[in-house]
Amino acid sequence: MDLIYYLELAVNGAMGGLMYSLVAMGIVLIYKSSSVPNLAQGALTMVAAYMVLAFADALGIAPLVAMPLAAATMFLCGMLIEKVALRRLAGWPIVMVLMMTLGLDIFMRAVTLTFWGGSARTLDLGIPDTPLFIGPLLINRAYVVGAIVALVFFVIFRLFFRTRRGILLRAIADDYVASWSVGISVEHGVALSWALSAVTATAAGALWGSVQTVDQGLSLLLLKGLTVAVLGGLDSIGGAILAGLLLGILENIMAGYLDPLLGGGTRELVVALVLILTIMIRPFGLFGKHDIERI
Repeated sequence: MDLIYYLELAVNGAMGGLMYSLVAMGIVLIYKSSSVPNLAQGALTMVAAYMVLAFADALGIAPLVAMPLAAATMFLCGMLIEKVALRRLAGWPIVMVLMMTLGLDIFMRAVTLTFWGGSARTLDLGIPDTPLFIGPLLINRAYVVGAIVALVFFVIFRLFFRTRRGILLRAIADDYVASWSVGISVEHGVALSWALSAVTATAAGALWGSVQTVDQGLSLLLLKGLTVAVLGGLDSIGGAILAGLLLGILENIMAGYLDPLLGGGTRELVVALVLILTIMIRPFGLFGKHDIERI
């Protein structure tokens, strides 16, 4: 067994897993304010990547420079999604809101297919293609940048949820009615969580778009992000980071070992198994809040 090879897989997997955490954090942000898993996060990530390209092409600027403009636009889009599609469902069963997020996912994928087509487009953030050498290890530079960005977002959100606004979002997630009764604007709180989730999607979309091009396949990051969010705990930002590391390492090592034996395709199998086993064994995740309700 080549230990250097598997160590290299583990390090690159950890970096890629942190990039999955960017998608997962968008899911966690919305769950922490509405207790609803957001099934539209993958499509939001894809739309954000297309938005970066649209600003870059329209203004003749580099995609990296276009990212703040795309993030601001996605912030407004997140607010609009909550106001138009989700606010009217306040007080309805959770399953109806969940189905709405699935409908939004389908709608956004259809819109991007209509306006930009299905062909893959290159998104160049200026990250060199040459690997980063750390001793005998070859590390993907895009993964390193993505991991750093994920950690920066983690720190920002950890600090945010200690502010007054962040505490209000946590109160909203615990009890809508109680929050309304004490004068908390539940609608504005949930809208803010969608807006922040859309900004996170912009970073994830641009980074993953630079790694695997921008096309409809970016929406499939929902599976990876949802798995990380469930494994870490749907209401835990820190859990999303740790779970991303664990999933990325496991996925990369298992694929490196099994793909030559089985002919490929084991990454998706590993992710699906992790999601299924987590729900079966520990449905509230590694760091999620375990609520016990009286029946």
